[in-house]
Amino acid sequence: MTMAAAIESRTAQANTWSKPNRIATVDILADLGQAQAIWRQLEEQQQSHTPYQRFDFLAAWQREVGQREGLSPLIVVATDAERRPLLLLPLALGRKHGVRVASFMGGKHSTFNMALWDGEFAESAGLSDMEALIADIAARGEADVLALYQQPTRWRDQPNPMALLPHQPSANDCPLLAMEPGAAPAALISNSFRRRLKGKERKLQSLPGFRSYVAGTEADVARLLDWFFRIKPQRMAEQKLPNVFADPGVEDFVRTACTTPIKAGGRAIDIHALECDEEVIAIFAGVADGHRFSMMFNTYTMSANAKYSPGLILMRDIIDHYAGKGYRALDLGIGSDDYKRLFCKGNEPIFDSFLPLSARGKMAATAMSALNRAKRMVKQNPALFEMAHKLRSALR
Repeated sequence: MTMAAAIESRTAQANTWSKPNRIATVDILADLGQAQAIWRQLEEQQQSHTPYQRFDFLAAWQREVGQREGLSPLIVVATDAERRPLLLLPLALGRKHGVRVASFMGGKHSTFNMALWDGEFAESAGLSDMEALIADIAARGEADVLALYQQPTRWRDQPNPMALLPHQPSANDCPLLAMEPGAAPAALISNSFRRRLKGKERKLQSLPGFRSYVAGTEADVARLLDWFFRIKPQRMAEQKLPNVFADPGVEDFVRTACTTPIKAGGRAIDIHALECDEEVIAIFAGVADGHRFSMMFNTYTMSANAKYSPGLILMRDIIDHYAGKGYRALDLGIGSDDYKRLFCKGNEPIFDSFLPLSARGKMAATAMSALNRAKRMVKQNPALFEMAHKLRSALR
């Protein structure tokens, strides 16, 4: 039986079929406040989610970006017979071409998407659990299709049960640097590359007040972001790319997340910077969870100091910083830009799922799946990718 047929069958019998032993109840909440207590309870299980699923990160996104895009929270909570939470799916509901589409909160600002899981349930969940979950969501009639992008197959050595459902590789890869505890610096970045960067860094070290650091005060955060939002549009225009940071609410979201402290220490988004007394030279900002640092956005100076590769120097500092704290992995976000491959030789396996919840959703899921496969084919073929890039530039 196909996935769509299975969902149809289960939906038609939503009140009569026997649920699996583990998932006894599925609730759908339309308010972040209603979900907050359960969300934070699951969030304390560090291995059960990526840092992009923190309540503070996604609440800021929904308030500043999602709401302005006309998206409303659709938060799925599954519990067992004793009402203990097994998972929370942080989704946002919108309408595209007349179809109600539910996707992960965070949109394009979240590199990885997944539910927040009870660890033991994630280890033991089977296909019947996941099919029952989707059927129960379908029975509520809130959405026509689940479009779930950029899901890791595993997180912190724990399986992602959503991979049991029909899925396909994501359109883009995510370069990954695995870091063994106690690894020698040369095992992370080769000695020859370090020497090259050290030679460039000597040029910057002559600048008064030159320093590399993690922003620790709100004043530092505000000053660095003021600089970022002034310089990044210039860099994107130079590359003939759209300025995604100009979208409504995005700057407010970033500023909020960069100043929101989290229980584990640090902020919802941490900022690393190279700076001297005269100017900010480069910044990298991302999320960290004690296990991995995941880069979200970056830029570097428009001044003559740019010729000394400040972004690469800062990236080296970041790798050494997190290796020293015992982190096991670091990624530089979606996409295979050349600078990412200088540091990240591996790939994080990520997948997308397009799951129909209604008859109308069947066609939408098929179309979304086909479009995504086409995007991946273009991205994986250098000639097609170059052609697409030129066409996009010409259309602008």
